[in-house]
Amino acid sequence: MHLCSYEVDGQVQVGLVHGSGIVNLSKALAGELSGHQPMIDLITRWSALKDRVAMLLDAPADVTVDQVHLLAPVPRPGKSLAIGLNYLEHVNENIIGESRTVPDHQIWFPKLANAINGPFDPIVLPRISKMTDYEAEMVTIIGQRCRHVPRERASEVVFGYCVGNDVSVRDIQKRTSQWTLGKSFDTHAPFGPWITTADEVGDPHGLEIQCLVNGEVRQHSNTRLMIHKVWDQIAQLSQVMTLEPGDVIFTGTCSGVGAAFNPPKFLKAGDTVRVEIESLGAIVARCVDEDDDSAEG
Repeated sequence: MHLCSYEVDGQVQVGLVHGSGIVNLSKALAGELSGHQPMIDLITRWSALKDRVAMLLDAPADVTVDQVHLLAPVPRPGKSLAIGLNYLEHVNENIIGESRTVPDHQIWFPKLANAINGPFDPIVLPRISKMTDYEAEMVTIIGQRCRHVPRERASEVVFGYCVGNDVSVRDIQKRTSQWTLGKSFDTHAPFGPWITTADEVGDPHGLEIQCLVNGEVRQHSNTRLMIHKVWDQIAQLSQVMTLEPGDVIFTGTCSGVGAAFNPPKFLKAGDTVRVEIESLGAIVARCVDEDDDSAEG
């Protein structure tokens, strides 16, 4: 099933996507979900609600996808984490003159809540840099509260998968060994367009992934080429922290990022970035310059 979050009259709703139509689950499951974080409520209570949701697959649509503003499927996740250097071909890329090797351990960084962005909302290019880059990634959504998950059981705690773009401001990212600032600018964690539930995807390690900028294919790979599979990622993270329903994991990017071209192909205002993953759909964003008049102070 495909589950989305969208906005109607200032209210966040969750929906079941079927073709081009959306069944309003906030209405269909009235009283079951909170108005504050309805998608996290739906994920948390999925075992009790999934059969009722499945019965709505043939129900008349309340709206169409084109009629609503799709939000990030989890608009305010408790945690949004991303793994770096998780495809060998990306490790081997020459990024701004940097020589790299496969790291001994998984490299993790947060993408902070302000970075979360809708699947078709603009990517804002910050005024302090001309080095904003794209990174096509599959996104994993956690489905259960869990800790110390063995690798062989990690699939049990996955709710579903999305398409994501780990937008990165390279000069800010490379200033220090800590990547958080360069990865957490406003709007720089778009994902969606919806959650495809794990039962529909099966093994996520075999999906074609690509990124196009203005129609030009920049990245093209397959999720089977991850160095650390989704199960390894969950096993590692859950040794450190309790994972919660709705937590978001960006699972790494492949080669072809803008910084690896000679000369580099960084994003500029007016560019359109499309990330698509087999079976999961596509997200599309237009790049816009940060509005100088919007600054405070």
